[in-house]
Amino acid sequence: MNPMIAGPSANLSVSGGGGGVVCGLLALLCVASGLGLSAAIVEGRDLMVPKEQVTTEFEPTETPSMDVHQKGVPQSLFTWIKMARGYEVEWDTFGRKGWYTQDPRLKPIAPGTTMFLPDTPAVYIVFEVAPLEDPAQFAAQVFPVGADGKTGDRAVVTDSLEVPGHERYGFLELKKPSELWPQGTYLVKIYITSLGQQPFHAVNQVGTMRFVVTDQPPASAPSDSPAR
Repeated sequence: MNPMIAGPSANLSVSGGGGGVVCGLLALLCVASGLGLSAAIVEGRDLMVPKEQVTTEFEPTETPSMDVHQKGVPQSLFTWIKMARGYEVEWDTFGRKGWYTQDPRLKPIAPGTTMFLPDTPAVYIVFEVAPLEDPAQFAAQVFPVGADGKTGDRAVVTDSLEVPGHERYGFLELKKPSELWPQGTYLVKIYITSLGQQPFHAVNQVGTMRFVVTDQPPASAPSDSPAR
């Protein structure tokens, strides 16, 4: 008799437990369905109106001017850098006349000149750097500056130079963009990069220089000379 009584009670208990589990699953499905409906409603509604994107910089970033050079104070990798009418080639020595190295010394002609005539064939930037362990690329872009002081968006002249490792001197040749230079003020952006990199990228800009093109005879250039 005990098994007969215990059996139905046990089956009833199991059935009751299974019904509870089913009811629980149905409740979870209802809750999940409700959550999914709520999520769909939330996703389809803008909680906050998007704001217009603004610049996060405190002030415009400007690279230093290389027009004014203090003796003995390097600028970027440059021991000195000068705008000039041209350059001459000298040969560096070990201190004894006739004992030459393979690294020519470049001497700027009329260093510090910043005013040029419209028919000037080219404006030169001559420089010296500390001996480089690896080759580097030096480059320049020339932009016209308007009467309002704003720099043009497009470069009118560019030039680049690869300087081998362990050499010190180089020059950039900014040739006139047409038969004559248009009169006005020009901004030159100077760049230094490793070989293989994009030369005219903002992160590689190290400084600026300026010059003026005018039909008035330029005054005598300053008598300064590169530091030795």
